[in-house]
Amino acid sequence: MTPNAILWIYIVLLVVGGLIGFLKAKSAVSLYMSIGFAAALALCAIKGLLDARLAKTLADVLMVALLLVFAVRLGRTKKFMPAGLMLLVTLAALVLRHWV
Repeated sequence: MTPNAILWIYIVLLVVGGLIGFLKAKSAVSLYMSIGFAAALALCAIKGLLDARLAKTLADVLMVALLLVFAVRLGRTKKFMPAGLMLLVTLAALVLRHWV
Protein backbone atom coordinates (compact mmCIF):
# COMPACT_ATOMS: atom_id res chain seq x y z
CA MET A 1 0.00 0.00 0.00
CA THR A 2 1.36 3.41 -0.92
CA PRO A 3 1.29 6.56 1.22
CA ASN A 4 -1.03 8.10 -1.35
CA ALA A 5 -3.47 5.17 -1.11
CA ILE A 6 -3.45 5.52 2.68
CA LEU A 7 -4.25 9.21 2.29
CA TRP A 8 -7.21 8.46 -0.02
CA ILE A 9 -8.57 5.90 2.45
CA TYR A 10 -8.24 8.47 5.24
CA ILE A 11 -10.04 11.08 3.15
CA VAL A 12 -12.98 8.71 2.67
CA LEU A 13 -13.08 7.88 6.40
CA LEU A 14 -12.95 11.57 7.26
CA VAL A 15 -15.96 12.35 5.05
CA VAL A 16 -17.87 9.33 6.36
CA GLY A 17 -17.18 10.52 9.91
CA GLY A 18 -18.52 13.97 9.05
CA LEU A 19 -21.63 12.46 7.49
CA ILE A 20 -22.26 10.31 10.54
CA GLY A 21 -21.83 13.36 12.79
CA PHE A 22 -24.34 15.24 10.68
CA LEU A 23 -26.88 12.42 10.52
CA LYS A 24 -26.67 11.38 14.18
CA ALA A 25 -26.08 14.68 15.95
CA LYS A 26 -27.34 17.11 13.30
CA SER A 27 -23.88 18.71 13.39
CA ALA A 28 -23.48 20.72 10.20
CA VAL A 29 -20.09 21.88 11.47
CA SER A 30 -18.82 18.28 11.49
CA LEU A 31 -19.96 17.82 7.93
CA TYR A 32 -18.51 21.11 6.67
CA MET A 33 -15.19 20.66 8.44
CA SER A 34 -14.76 17.09 7.27
CA ILE A 35 -15.52 18.07 3.68
CA GLY A 36 -13.19 21.06 3.90
CA PHE A 37 -10.29 19.06 5.29
CA ALA A 38 -11.01 16.20 2.89
CA ALA A 39 -10.93 18.60 -0.07
CA ALA A 40 -7.62 20.08 1.08
CA LEU A 41 -6.18 16.59 1.58
CA ALA A 42 -7.49 15.52 -1.83
CA LEU A 43 -5.56 18.39 -3.41
CA CYS A 44 -2.46 16.95 -1.74
CA ALA A 45 -3.29 13.44 -2.93
CA ILE A 46 -3.81 14.29 -6.61
CA LYS A 47 -0.47 13.59 -8.22
CA GLY A 48 1.00 16.39 -10.27
CA LEU A 49 -1.25 19.10 -8.86
CA LEU A 50 1.27 20.22 -6.25
CA ASP A 51 4.99 19.65 -5.93
CA ALA A 52 5.43 16.22 -4.30
CA ARG A 53 7.35 17.55 -1.30
CA LEU A 54 4.83 20.36 -0.75
CA ALA A 55 1.89 17.95 -1.06
CA LYS A 56 3.38 15.56 1.50
CA THR A 57 4.21 18.35 3.94
CA LEU A 58 0.83 20.02 3.57
CA ALA A 59 -0.97 16.69 4.09
CA ASP A 60 1.09 16.08 7.24
CA VAL A 61 0.32 19.57 8.59
CA LEU A 62 -3.41 19.12 7.94
CA MET A 63 -3.42 15.71 9.61
CA VAL A 64 -1.53 17.02 12.65
CA ALA A 65 -4.07 19.85 12.90
CA LEU A 66 -6.84 17.25 12.85
CA LEU A 67 -5.01 15.26 15.54
CA LEU A 68 -5.06 18.34 17.74
CA VAL A 69 -8.74 19.03 17.06
CA PHE A 70 -9.73 15.45 17.86
CA ALA A 71 -7.52 15.39 20.98
CA VAL A 72 -9.10 18.60 22.30
CA ARG A 73 -12.60 17.27 21.62
CA LEU A 74 -11.79 13.96 23.31
CA GLY A 75 -10.37 15.81 26.31
CA ARG A 76 -13.43 18.04 26.52
CA THR A 77 -16.10 15.35 26.15
CA LYS A 78 -14.26 12.39 27.72
CA LYS A 79 -16.21 10.20 25.27
CA PHE A 80 -14.32 7.92 22.89
CA MET A 81 -16.87 8.27 20.10
CA PRO A 82 -16.41 9.99 17.75
CA ALA A 83 -13.34 12.10 18.59
CA GLY A 84 -11.31 9.26 20.11
CA LEU A 85 -11.91 7.00 17.15
CA MET A 86 -10.99 9.72 14.66
CA LEU A 87 -7.92 10.54 16.75
CA LEU A 88 -6.75 6.93 16.42
CA VAL A 89 -7.61 6.75 12.72
CA THR A 90 -5.75 9.99 12.04
CA LEU A 91 -2.71 8.87 14.03
CA ALA A 92 -2.67 5.51 12.27
CA ALA A 93 -2.93 7.13 8.84
CA LEU A 94 -0.16 9.59 9.65
CA VAL A 95 2.16 6.87 10.95
CA LEU A 96 1.39 4.47 8.10
CA ARG A 97 2.04 7.16 5.47
CA HIS A 98 5.59 7.49 6.79
CA TRP A 99 6.16 3.85 7.56
CA VAL A 100 5.36 2.28 4.19
